[in-house]
Amino acid sequence: MKHTTLLNMVLCGLFAALTAVCSWISIPTTVPFTLQTLAVFCTLLVLGGQYGTISIIVYLLVGLAGAPVFAEFYSGLPAFMTPSGGYLIGFVFTGLIYWAITAAFGDKLISSIVGLVLGTVVCYAFGTVWFMIVYGRENGSVGLLTALSWCVFPFLIPDALKMALAIVVSRRVRIAGTNKKAA
Repeated sequence: MKHTTLLNMVLCGLFAALTAVCSWISIPTTVPFTLQTLAVFCTLLVLGGQYGTISIIVYLLVGLAGAPVFAEFYSGLPAFMTPSGGYLIGFVFTGLIYWAITAAFGDKLISSIVGLVLGTVVCYAFGTVWFMIVYGRENGSVGLLTALSWCVFPFLIPDALKMALAIVVSRRVRIAGTNKKAA
């Protein structure tokens, strides 16, 4: 039991670090295009809902504490106060929704896909509302369709591709992990 708990803690930290590294791979736009969501998807798929969500929270707390783990090497509370800060918080909702769906319907492929998709939709919604408030305060109000065209629509296909890649990668990692345990 203690070994499993220690292993889960180490994996949470490892996947938090992976998320940080993926957030640094960035194409700057209004909302930066990064591999951060790929890491979030992999984290949830490999660690499961509970430990995946814990790992996401660890990642956010490390950034909040001042380590430059967010896109464009941002850190601290100011990173959450940017127009894209709501998407960071939205990752927690992605994890919680994924966790709830896979807990209710099992850790099957379809449950995982539905959990990731619904979690991402909630992340988009929360992040877009946040964007509209923060951006509006700094630059004047922006309409919902404009915000969606800047913050969501350009990311739909890339995030779908990242989700598909995360599913393939996580299945390979889980198979490798089970083969090692059996050896």
